[in-house]
Order: sequence, then structure tokens, then C-alpha cells
Amino acid sequence: MRNLRTGLKELRHYPSAIVGLAFIATLVALALYAVIALPLDDAIRLWRAGEGIWEDTPRNASPVLLNWWPGNNHAETIVVRCSDEAATRSMERLSDDFAIIDISLPLEFTYDGFPDDVRVFLEADYEERRPHAALAWKTPDGREIELEERTLGERATYVVSGDRRLAERLGTEAHIGLFRQPDIEDDVPLKGRYELSVEGILFEPEGDVRVRLVSYGRVHGLAGTDHRRRDLTVALLWGAPVALAFGILAALGSTLTTLVIAAVGVWFGRWVDAVIQRLTELNAILPVLPLLVLIGTLYSRSIWVMLGVVIALGVFSLGIKVYRAMLLPVRNAPYIEAARAYGAGNFRIVFRYLIPRVIPVIVPQLVTLIPSYVFLEATLALLGLGDPLLPTWGKVLQDAFQQGALYKGYYYWVLGPALLLMFTGLGFAMVGFALDRIFNPRLREL
Repeated sequence: MRNLRTGLKELRHYPSAIVGLAFIATLVALALYAVIALPLDDAIRLWRAGEGIWEDTPRNASPVLLNWWPGNNHAETIVVRCSDEAATRSMERLSDDFAIIDISLPLEFTYDGFPDDVRVFLEADYEERRPHAALAWKTPDGREIELEERTLGERATYVVSGDRRLAERLGTEAHIGLFRQPDIEDDVPLKGRYELSVEGILFEPEGDVRVRLVSYGRVHGLAGTDHRRRDLTVALLWGAPVALAFGILAALGSTLTTLVIAAVGVWFGRWVDAVIQRLTELNAILPVLPLLVLIGTLYSRSIWVMLGVVIALGVFSLGIKVYRAMLLPVRNAPYIEAARAYGAGNFRIVFRYLIPRVIPVIVPQLVTLIPSYVFLEATLALLGLGDPLLPTWGKVLQDAFQQGALYKGYYYWVLGPALLLMFTGLGFAMVGFALDRIFNPRLREL
């Protein structure tokens, strides 16, 4: 163990290891932030939710980072509620059962591009007689565009892009025509203060109307959004703790159990070692990925079930033969004979004298094994066999593949999880290779 501590201290002399440790530290910080800022239950609820929760989020929007690039000023999402300070609301009651309510929602538009869509969400309070509402759109240059009139239910949504009559009147897509400069052939947005005017008629004393205006942007969030309006930041954040937990637990579980079994076989020898070697050779011909696909299809796609199967299949891996070759010379070492002479038991010798002797050598293998299990989890998710509850990097890639993200130009949808997977593999690989040079005598001489 002293050699292990000394070797770890030598990592500071390897620039590649320092860079790798920086990558790993960043991933750990990201994982801790996800766990603290967004508890798992909330993350699952948000990721599995429909458009009811994400109705204020644009669909297939690029990351807002694009606007940081000089010259870019894509439209961002603007939400205006009737309860906002800038909004105005007045009610004139003409009788006990009849009243007129006027609501005005201002919207400051300062972008160089048009919004992706505009929606008006209306909520009404009534018992029997439903309120009636008329919507109008006022532009910065003084024009007033009538939108629609409708009798309201408890909840109603007016989708501007779906209003064909309005599109015919404006001569272009409705959500573009509302922001377009008049008398110009090219589609150029008119910047300034817009206003949504809602005039409601109430037919009951306790009746009321509430309005929310949403101008959906072309960019949204740090990671963009998907086809279900979900913010991809949720999956990218929670993908870090899931990936690290799966990779580390699988690598530790399979490596340590393999080492213990190899040490037991070496020490007891004879039929014990023979059985272990035959099981290892049998397990070597089993196809891991097809077995996981079979289990995920017929039994369960839970990440914990998959983790248990991965560890079980890794117990009798070919690593047993590698560790056996390392432990055979140690078995006949003088200090082992001394331990037997003063009466040390078999398992004390295995766990106290055999296994610690080779731990420094297997540490590099353990570190480099972690990203392979991370990629395995992402592969299962990409094949549609990921955990149905957890938001992970593989699930993001699966959705992107199913929706044809690359063909539609939504490159951010693939680049986000792909870069995080690449940094994970690169970070652990750089640290593992440096550790290999430190603990492997042959490489150290080079």
C-alpha cells in the first residue's frame, strides 16, 4: 500500500495525468451539482413529463450559447404573464352578472431573427356560463392586428402558427407576420415593444380570465431542447452521476471479485484452481452485449439489474488468468512461508498477503476499465435498452437518433452527450496510462 501511495504522488510529474484528473474532477463536480441542485425525483419527473410542464419551452431549440458568438442575435423565449408588473389589467362591472375585463401584456422584442412560434394560454373561472375573449396584437409602429375571438373553457391555447386565416391575411406564416416589418419584401423583424390585448366578457359574478403570452425562441438553455420541449440540460447533468456510478461500481465490482477469485484459486490450487479456470474459459465465449440485450428485452431494463449482470459476467473474465500469472510467483515468496509458519490461516494469507501485493499493478487497469462500462451503458441506452426512468447521455443519443437530429441539422442534440462521453473516456484513459507507466516496471524504464 505504501507503493500505491508513492505511485499516486508521482502523477503530478505527468502532464497528461494532470489533464485527465482535471477532466475527472469536472465530471465529479458536475455530478455533485446535479445531485444537489436537481434531486433525482425531480429530474425523473421533468424528464418523463409531457408538454404540460415544458409548455413554456421551445421545441428543438439550439443552445443559447450561439448568441454568445459575435454577430448572432437569435430570438430567445419570452414569457409574459398577466400577474407581471409590466402587465395591465382592468375590470368594468356593468351589472352583477356582467363585466368587461381588459388585459394588456407587453413584449419587448430586440432580436435579429423571428421567434419559432407564439402561443397564448388562457384560463377562465366560471360555473356555468363561459367567458368570451377577443385577442388583438399591437405592433411598435402603431398597427393593430385582430387575432381571434373564442369562448373560453377552463384552459384554452391559441397557437398563432396554426391560425391559417391569420396567415392568409398577413401573407406569410402567422408567427412571422406578427413581427415582420411592413412594406418590405424580405422578412425582417421589427424591433420594439409589442402588446397583446385581451378583452374578455364575463357572465358571472365570480368569473375571471388569466392570460400568459409565450414567444418561443430559436435558442434556449445551455444545451438546447428536444422534440418534446425538454431542456437537455437535465439529461446532461444527471448523465454524469449515472455514468460515473455505473462505470465505477461495475469496474470495482468486476475487478475486485475477479482478483479475489484468482487469489483463492492460486492459493488453494488443485481442483479449486481447475474449476475456476474452466469457468473462466466458458465465460470467455459468452457474448456480453447480446446477453444484456436479451435480459433488457425479456426481463428488465433497470440500470441496477444491468449493473448486476455486468458485474456477474465480469467475475470470471479473462482477467483471472492475468491475475493468476501475477500471483503465482507471490505464492512461493519467503514472507508467505513465514506467514504459514506462524499459523496464519488460508484466507488471512489470501487477503492480507497475496492480494495487497498486486493491487498497485491492477489500479491502472481498474481506472482504464471505468470508461468502457460507461460506454456500455450508453450503448444499451442507444439500443433502446436503457433504464426507462433515468435521464442519461445514452437516452439523449437514442432520442436524437430516432428523431433524425443530424439530418435535420440539430447537431447540438448529438454533440452534447458525445462530448461528455469523450471527455469521460479521455480523462480516465490519460490517468490510467500514466499510472501504468508508474507501476509497470517495464514501461517505467522507457
